[in-house]
Formats: sequence, structure tokens, C-alpha cells
Amino acid sequence: MNLSPLMNKTRIALASGVILLAAFGFTARNTEGGPAKDGTAIGDKAPELAFYNVDSTKVIKLSSLKGQYVLIDFWASWCGPCRRENPNVVRAYEKYGKAKFKQGKGFTIYSVSLDKSRSAWKQAIEQDKLNWPNHVSDLRAWSAEGARIYGVNSIPMNFLIDPEGIIVAKNLRGDQLDKALDPFVKSF
Repeated sequence: MNLSPLMNKTRIALASGVILLAAFGFTARNTEGGPAKDGTAIGDKAPELAFYNVDSTKVIKLSSLKGQYVLIDFWASWCGPCRRENPNVVRAYEKYGKAKFKQGKGFTIYSVSLDKSRSAWKQAIEQDKLNWPNHVSDLRAWSAEGARIYGVNSIPMNFLIDPEGIIVAKNLRGDQLDKALDPFVKSF
């Protein structure tokens, strides 16, 4: 009995099955329920950021904040609209920083400055009472790596990410941040 033709058919059938499973798995993974792709659209996984803090003593990674809702806030000390928006960001931090969320361990802000001057950046943080710990910058202004990664071409600009690092909202101003966060809050 010659098994060679039968083995070839079996191999072809097996290879076809593997290809179909791989194709189905890829399709299923990139639709509902699968891991999100890295990107800056709502529903995407927020790309990693890692820059020095305001004193250049420590690199703060965005991923170190996983498990919390995080507002990634792009701004600069020289930006008038940013400075006018900062009181809303401070108010949101004070309101939601101690809130209990349905998922995750709370809310924080990851501020990415597009400044060139460390002293102007530090002074603006103090003046505007930006009291959260996660202030970062590479001090390259519009050439900042974070701005490139996130496609930032105007500021202020922000992205709200969930505890898994998925972008759930962006470009929130005034009470829009409250409206975006309220559905996730269990209690204040």
C-alpha cells in the first residue's frame, strides 16, 4: 500500500486548516473583543511615553500608571489657551483624584510639556497649581517625541485612557472631562 499520496493529501489538508485558523484568529483578534492596536484613535491602545520628570531625576513611563484612568495632557507654559484650560484640569484632578471607580484604581494626569525652558515649565506648574506628580518633557517644544508619537499639532490636546491603557476620549475641554469620567465613577 502506497501511503505517499494519502500523506500528501493529509499534509495539504492540515496546512489549509492551519492557514484558515490563522486567518480567522487574525480577523477575530482585530475586531470586537481582541487586543487593541497601538494608535491615537478612540479604542486604540495608547502608545507608550517615557520622559524625564521636571527635575530630570526620574523617567516616568505612561505604562507605570496602568490600572488608573489617566488624562494625557499636552500643554506648554507659553501656550495661552493651555494656561486658561489648566484651572479645569486642576479642578478635575481634585474632583476625580480621590473618587472610587467601577474599574481601576483612580484617576491621575500625565502632563507632557512642549516647553524648551525648564525654568518656565517649572514656574507654570507652580503658578497654575498643577499638583499631580506626573510632569514630563524632553524640552524639545514642537519637536518633542511625545507630540510626534501622538500626532499633536496644536495644544492644549489631551487623551483620556482607561485602566487598560485604551483611549476612551480625547480633546476634552471644560466640563467635557467630567462628562467623560462620570460614567466610570462608583462614588466620590
